[in-house]
Amino acid sequence: MPIVTIKIVEGRTKEQKHKLLETVTDAVVDSLDAAPETVRVVIEEMANDHFGIGGLPVLQYRLKKAKENKK
Repeated sequence: MPIVTIKIVEGRTKEQKHKLLETVTDAVVDSLDAAPETVRVVIEEMANDHFGIGGLPVLQYRLKKAKENKK
């Protein structure tokens, strides 16, 4: 029974998460020749302020990068 755990920052829609579950399951089935009903996918959502990049909370980091890309 393959178990896949995916950690993401909150903010995705229910539809996006459902698509992720489907796509990851398909990848595991294809890669491991596993039956789809044996594949378990767990999505762990983190609060935006529980994840940082480069010493900044993720939202501040994204804002900083967006400003840099506008230059």
